[in-house]
Amino acid sequence: MSKKTKQLAAEIAALRQELGILRDKQAIKELQYAYGYYLDKCLYDEVVDLFADDCEVRFGGGRFIGKPGIKRLFLDRFRQRFTGGYNGPIDGFLLDHQQMQGIISVAANRKSAKARFRCFMQAGTHISQGPVAADRMQQWWEGGIYENEYVGEDGLWKIRILNYNVVFFGDFENGWAAWERTEIGRITTTWPEDPIGADELISPSPGRWPMTPVIPFHYKHPVSGKKWKPAKRKKPK
Repeated sequence: MSKKTKQLAAEIAALRQELGILRDKQAIKELQYAYGYYLDKCLYDEVVDLFADDCEVRFGGGRFIGKPGIKRLFLDRFRQRFTGGYNGPIDGFLLDHQQMQGIISVAANRKSAKARFRCFMQAGTHISQGPVAADRMQQWWEGGIYENEYVGEDGLWKIRILNYNVVFFGDFENGWAAWERTEIGRITTTWPEDPIGADELISPSPGRWPMTPVIPFHYKHPVSGKKWKPAKRKKPK
């Protein structure tokens, strides 16, 4: 094989790799967006099917591990709470998750990936459905950051770790400036003592608004190439 032929073969291989990674990124983006659309309509069976078998969900200060764990979260906790056990939307309940600003990093072997997405949510219960329970809100805003991991299996991308971090809550009437219910939605119990509890609690529990922690970035700075490290925070005067 001539030197020129070897160069062409190397260029073709590099282009194939680049094209493959671009296709992977698009597939992962669509996977995450599909997750958001299914979650909007309380299609929890469909949500669970997006996950790999060795999956994990980190939510509200708890870890739900494996398919049994995430079924406990989505099917037993969310579905029973929001739709009374029905797999699908019910009239008078809004739960719209907007998924955006995806930054996706695919491993060189194209078997795993990490991604950061922002979630902005509008949610609530219509007044025609009556008053909500004391531990619920009538209507609210919510924002959060995902730092997820994905795995390629049998030619398909699946979610391996869904790591959702609430950034802020705000009820519709008063917004986030007057928010006081900092522990709402916090996971504090474990399975099997609690049938819908987490497998493990995350310690320390993630800070919430009005705290403003930085959710660590999985990627390096695109210009400096440095990994972000938290600086010691100064107390306001």
